[in-house]
Amino acid sequence: METSETKQNKAASVVIQTAVILFGLTVYAAGVVLFILPLDMIAAGTTGLGLMAQHFFGIPLSGFVAVFNIAMFGLGWLELGKKFAATTLLATFYYPFILDRLTALAGDFVFTTDPMLCAIFAGIMIGFALGFVIRSGASTGGMDIPPLVLQKRFKFPVSVSMYVFDVAILLSQLLFRDREKILYGIIMVMVYTVILDKMLMMGKKQVQAKIISEKYAEINIAVQEQLDRGTTLFQIEGGHLRKPSMAVITVVSGRELQKLNRIVMDIDSEAFMVVHQVGEVRGRGFTDVKRHLEAAG
Repeated sequence: METSETKQNKAASVVIQTAVILFGLTVYAAGVVLFILPLDMIAAGTTGLGLMAQHFFGIPLSGFVAVFNIAMFGLGWLELGKKFAATTLLATFYYPFILDRLTALAGDFVFTTDPMLCAIFAGIMIGFALGFVIRSGASTGGMDIPPLVLQKRFKFPVSVSMYVFDVAILLSQLLFRDREKILYGIIMVMVYTVILDKMLMMGKKQVQAKIISEKYAEINIAVQEQLDRGTTLFQIEGGHLRKPSMAVITVVSGRELQKLNRIVMDIDSEAFMVVHQVGEVRGRGFTDVKRHLEAAG
């Protein structure tokens, strides 16, 4: 049975996670409003599709983004499950709202007329924003959904599908943009990709966590079931009281570290956890298919 302290920790965790997601989405929208829209720059993802809809059909950018995000939310619900859809719910409705509000607030304001600076700073802001949202365990929705569906259905790598979609959306804007702006758009995509990788600890490096807690058995099961990561139990002895116990050791990706921390803290807020980065990990779940996912397929 959950104690009042545990419930408070969970509530605080949800509030912090929500605040981080809102902050990330606001930074994303600010990057679009300050550096993409004023100079009529091109963009990838849902924003790029919205710019095409605005040019050819006169549909407001924020309106198109709202409708498209809702459609992708429905697709994610059907194909990826209710739990995943719940993580995109906030982005589905908040991003078009804040995009519309910031656009109205900015009016005719132009931060800079240099397209190279616009491409670089738009990439920086979008990369940081995506990093904040993904590290919080959520998704920005929209064009994030199709690559995940393709991965589930046909085992296509998410990164490959995402790059293909981005490049296709950029090239399609050649119909109403000059070629020079396509080049600036490619620079923007490259910048936010690099920033995003940095935010996610370069995407490939993993972290090892050693968890010491009296509730080690509960933590051990939670890590296996909620993260689908393997664990190892080691016998330990306290240095002061000489009390025998067990430590839980696991290896997770950088983007899973925040979720692991929440899992541990929700179970035991006094748990002692040591985390350090490892250069490479080989084995099931990293270089091989996870056992649980393989069995489920």
